[in-house]
Amino acid sequence: MIVRHIPVLAKEIVDGLQLTSGMTVLDGTVGLGGHAALICDAIAPNGQLIGFDRDARNLAVAKERLGNDVLLINDSFANVVRHNIPMLDAVLLDLGFSSVHVDDATRGFSFMHDGPLDMRYDTTQALTAAFIVNSWSRDDIATILRAYGEELQAKEIARTIFDARQKEHITTTGQLAALITSIIPRRGKIHPATRTFQALRIAVNDELGELERGLIAITERLKPGGRFAIITFHSLEDRIVKQFFKDDPHFTPLTKKPIVASDEEIRTNPRSRSAKLRIATRQPTTPLPFHYPTA
Repeated sequence: MIVRHIPVLAKEIVDGLQLTSGMTVLDGTVGLGGHAALICDAIAPNGQLIGFDRDARNLAVAKERLGNDVLLINDSFANVVRHNIPMLDAVLLDLGFSSVHVDDATRGFSFMHDGPLDMRYDTTQALTAAFIVNSWSRDDIATILRAYGEELQAKEIARTIFDARQKEHITTTGQLAALITSIIPRRGKIHPATRTFQALRIAVNDELGELERGLIAITERLKPGGRFAIITFHSLEDRIVKQFFKDDPHFTPLTKKPIVASDEEIRTNPRSRSAKLRIATRQPTTPLPFHYPTA
């Protein structure tokens, strides 16, 4: 069954990447194949789409949607150089996590549906949100809540988690959300657990580390003159992308300010509200390798 999925900033992606027939394009976060289907249409009849995703279940849906003419790889885009893929004319990364992850309670991503406290994109990896919550030190939990969730009450939440787990393990999303709302009352539209769940998801999947490694790896496979488009959904990712395109001598940013969704798109697809799109082009004259700073 093909799951309905509305890709954000669809026209802006197709136009911004200047997609034409015959191109070789990487969708590094192919997900359910929403953007990939549009890319395939734009590069037909002689183009090639290569899609990466860490979630094997998403790839199965994407394959059903896209057919057998695309190359789909169950791996992180950060590992692109490990695979024998051709040089690329254009690259897209949509860093938002799939609506399927939110809607499927068994994946443990959302406090809206009670389920196991999991949050793994790749369900074969060992680290889960439950392991962090029940095994990491109070200080380490506070650190990730502050760093990845920008949670102002990180220490108080970490202390509450630490105290609660002494009595029983915290194994479900509902348990964790209830702990947080017990000390932070809900005000306005944002649920008190939102930042904590974001921080845990980022930590479990090493999302920021993956992004930093992936930017460098993809640069090595992008042709001179090729375009690189990245959609982010929170400030931590956007800062990394903005700084990379600004500082890396291989790229010229094409978007001084990020492209955001129109009012019309936000009405039809509320998920697009927080999306920010940045695009850069690979300099034709800057040779590789370049010694990237380590810090």
